Amino acid sequence: MKKKILVIDDDLNVSDYLASLFQDKGYQVSVAGNVKEGIKLAKAQHPDLITLDIEMPGEWGPRFYRQLSQEPDLKNIPVIVISGLSGHQYAVVKAVASLSKPFDREELLKIVDGILN
Repeated sequence: MKKKILVIDDDLNVSDYLASLFQDKGYQVSVAGNVKEGIKLAKAQHPDLITLDIEMPGEWGPRFYRQLSQEPDLKNIPVIVISGLSGHQYAVVKAVASLSKPFDREELLKIVDGILN
C-alpha cells in the first residue's frame, strides 16, 4: 500500500510541485490550500506524513498543528514545515524537519524517504 502525504500550502505552484515530486516517488498525495481543508483531509485520510506551510490566509500553520495535536488518531503524524517565512523553524517546535522556500528538492526527498521508509 502506498504511503500517503498531505501537502498543505496556499500557493498552487508550490503544492502542485510538491504533489508531482512525491507522486513521481510513488507516494499517494492529497493537497489542501488552507488549515480548515487540511484538518478535514487529515481526519478523512490519516496521512503518513504532512508538509505544512506556515503563512496562509485565514489561519496559519501553527494553528493547524495545534488542532492536529489534539486529535488522538492524528497527533503522531510527522510534520515537515516548508515555509518562506523567516523564523519558521520555531513555529512548529515538534516538526520533524523545517525547510525554507525555495527548498532543495533532493534534501526534501531524503527527509521524506527517511521518515516513510
